Amino acid sequence: DENTKQWYQRRVRGTMFLWSLLLLIISPRVQCDEQLIVTFTRYLSRLERKQVLRTCLANNFDWYTIPKPRIVEHYKSDFSVIYVGHNLGFIKPTLVKHELVSNVVQDKLIQNTLKSESNNSSYNGPGQRSSSYLDYFRRKILSVSSRSVASLVHAPALWRRGYRGAGVKVAVLDTGLNRQHPHFSYIGDTVDFTDENEPNDKVIGHGTFVAGVIASSRDCLGIAPDTEIFSLKVFNSHQISHTSWFLDAFNYVINTGIDIINLSIGGPDFQDSIFIDKVMELTSKGVIFVSAMGNDGPLYGTLNNPADQLDVIGVGGLNYDDEIAEFSSRGMTLWELPEGSGRVKPDIVTYGTAIRGSNMKGSCRYLTGTSVSSPVVTGAVSLLTEIMKKNERLSRVLSPASIKQVLMASADRLPGISIFEQGSGKMNLPRAYELLQGYVPQITISPTKIDWTDCPYMWPICSQPLYHTAMPVTVNMTVINGMGVYGTITTPPTWHPNKLTNGHVLQLHFSYSTTLWPWTGYLAVTLSVDASGAQFAGTVEGYVLLTVQSPATNEDITDQTSTLHIPIKVNVIPTPPRNKRLLWDHFHSIGYPVGPFPRDNLKLHSNPLDWNGDHIHTNFNGVYKHLRNKGYFVEILSTHFECFDASHYGFLLLVDPEDVFFETEMAKLRQDVSEKGLSVVVFADWYNGPLVKHIKFYDENTKQW
Repeated sequence: DENTKQWYQRRVRGTMFLWSLLLLIISPRVQCDEQLIVTFTRYLSRLERKQVLRTCLANNFDWYTIPKPRIVEHYKSDFSVIYVGHNLGFIKPTLVKHELVSNVVQDKLIQNTLKSESNNSSYNGPGQRSSSYLDYFRRKILSVSSRSVASLVHAPALWRRGYRGAGVKVAVLDTGLNRQHPHFSYIGDTVDFTDENEPNDKVIGHGTFVAGVIASSRDCLGIAPDTEIFSLKVFNSHQISHTSWFLDAFNYVINTGIDIINLSIGGPDFQDSIFIDKVMELTSKGVIFVSAMGNDGPLYGTLNNPADQLDVIGVGGLNYDDEIAEFSSRGMTLWELPEGSGRVKPDIVTYGTAIRGSNMKGSCRYLTGTSVSSPVVTGAVSLLTEIMKKNERLSRVLSPASIKQVLMASADRLPGISIFEQGSGKMNLPRAYELLQGYVPQITISPTKIDWTDCPYMWPICSQPLYHTAMPVTVNMTVINGMGVYGTITTPPTWHPNKLTNGHVLQLHFSYSTTLWPWTGYLAVTLSVDASGAQFAGTVEGYVLLTVQSPATNEDITDQTSTLHIPIKVNVIPTPPRNKRLLWDHFHSIGYPVGPFPRDNLKLHSNPLDWNGDHIHTNFNGVYKHLRNKGYFVEILSTHFECFDASHYGFLLLVDPEDVFFETEMAKLRQDVSEKGLSVVVFADWYNGPLVKHIKFYDENTKQW
């Protein structure tokens, strides 16, 4: 309708405006004003790329090509980086006119994204704990972490079977590695993609540690000591990188036949499309991608990219009590908010607290963080990859999807912890080995079920029953296709209610990706209770079926088909009285990635900008839990005010609203209050007129303060 059109137009204008409010750019990816990435529609040689640029720009602009590292100049590439002295606004329209140019974007500066904290011999535990607790916790860590990380995840059990990562190539994109480091038996290459021309890790030590967790063969043993390590330096000694450095490293991976990438870095910008597209290209070519979820916990909704992508194995961290580490970033994903419901991430969790690994000098040190958890999983993946490569049957189905399916299916679910904290659970390497022996290519889904009775694992959906006239609840699920990089949903999802458990009172609607690529897709299930269930109390059950087909990938394999069975179990109650029903307005809360904003808490001087956005199940989950504990039923309004019936609700909650209100919305709200008895509660954000006037923002569009 017209209001919806106006809303989308206003949202787009608001997005463009708010992106310009970038204070000092604390965000991990920032713009390099005069450095542009020009992407091409296909891979071109250096001379071909240069000719395209000359044809477009000639002598009309002040520009030059920034040289690539010598090792990648030998390969064809799908992008070039140019420096432009002026006339930035005219460069893009001039370039994109060429048939071989696909896009022109600013090269982004990446900084402060290494996901670990230093530990010498003890753990810097979370604050607000008693001294006796901390003393116990430190003793616990010292007693456990004196063991190698390999023994913690039972890697020696696979070593005894002859699997140590031999024949597997792993790329570590990090701060570099000394080729002569005594801990490593097999270093395939060390390449510097930064501006330093120095592949060694001489200052930070992060890359050395990460590589050691994967493949150290002495002292602080890694998980897969015979793995061939390729150290691709993408961070210089100042912990600074550029998107273009990553892209060159990614292309190097493609050209050298590397099996696995470990990326112990991350950032909030999941709309850096050129970066995300390259990650998808890598996985589509069979490269297994493992990445750290981030150290922004314990808040929900703080996941980092690329670990939050469907085709990437996202890893969270544990402490030695098998609890989710306080630092580990939590789900849900933010891509789908506010219109939809976030997906489950992390995919898996493992140890990441005070892990012992290699240092730059050839001895050992301790580090904590999800950048430690990530190489723990990468080392395990290297062992599983070797197993599959050496088995004729399994070698034909080795893929990012099959490895991910085995890891998730074999994980140990942790009691009392939400799925948005642990994903499928704690990595179990011996169990993964067992499941691998009988692996058959198939379709799987995460989460494996929708179950209101399984709390707290299925939090937040399990925290409140469904009832007639309630706002529909959407569960966003990830479909993983182990049959091939490409697949199609040939039979649309269908709901099969169990008549014996009154499944007929439940209505289901589906949104899904008809095409699965690369290896993955999504299924959004929206649930509501129809009028026949207005007075029903109990658990309703049923299941959803969908069928996926993938084309043959080898001459001896025909087209493959797999049908997915998803159990559904929902708690339904009679419709609660109006005075117990609250409606939370999420429609007027601006969610990430519209732009970083000054935090509500102005006392956080070290990190004044907030990139997480607002949601009742992420940063406001404490308020949600409090209201539920007091007996209120809280529903989420994700559309404008004209789309809800005020007679159903006692209160409308406007919590930290940022977006503007339609005139028609305000008129309806006046009527709802005066004629239908609706109460409105407003929780206002801080506002200081003089402060706002004196804040200086840099406008990325006009290049002015």
